[in-house]
Amino acid sequence: MSEILSIKDLHVSIQDKEILKGINLEVKPGEVHAIMGPNGGGKSTLAYALAGHPKYEVESGEVLMGDQNLLELAPDERARAGLFLAFQYPVAIPGVSMANFLRTAVNAVKGSNGNGEKKSVPIAQFRKMMLEKMELLKMDRAFARRYLNDGFSGGEKKRAEILQMALLEPKFAIMDETDSGLDIDALRIVSEGVNTLKGPHMGVVVITHYNRILSYIKPDYVHILINGRIVLSGGPELALRLEDEGYDRILEEYAQEGS
Repeated sequence: MSEILSIKDLHVSIQDKEILKGINLEVKPGEVHAIMGPNGGGKSTLAYALAGHPKYEVESGEVLMGDQNLLELAPDERARAGLFLAFQYPVAIPGVSMANFLRTAVNAVKGSNGNGEKKSVPIAQFRKMMLEKMELLKMDRAFARRYLNDGFSGGEKKRAEILQMALLEPKFAIMDETDSGLDIDALRIVSEGVNTLKGPHMGVVVITHYNRILSYIKPDYVHILINGRIVLSGGPELALRLEDEGYDRILEEYAQEGS
């Protein structure tokens, strides 16, 4: 039976201020879920809480992947379990080549001898894997020799993360505002990379403020996150409604329901 990412009544605080106020969400392998909402609603808090950032305090709730509670795991253990987070603002690391960084990531997440003991992926094997993924994503081989995100454009930073995702082959990918800072051409290229990788064995959660990325990465479900709660869920037509009406109408309806 395929594992499901199941978020149940998740409450998260930052410095004693409650940000997420009971999130419920279920993502199955092969599904694409879009989480949309105005700034300050809790979208990035959800992404970082799932990944295990220590700044975000989980007050209650569960995050299950199959029968495993991810909240009981350290961030690196969550990655090894199959969770991947693509950052809104990837960090530059001058002096560390893309290839070395990627091999370190693969060894940390996938390197094992089958008995739970760490074992590095041989260099030749890793290089073959990396070049195959780069070819799949239509990336120039020279990209791997550059220093990680050092001098990269916004689009190149996001493509670097897509390459990392391709090598790690997660069960669930959380993409935190991947469209942030991208022009139309870069957005199209990055989206093509995501579409190439997504499939029956990987669920994707796209967190975004705008509808434009959803023109390229087609969601199966769209959820509106406002003031720490998912207030509305639907199909792709919900994103089109937001594009026509904006968030004000949803906010008005939400305020009336809460009054």
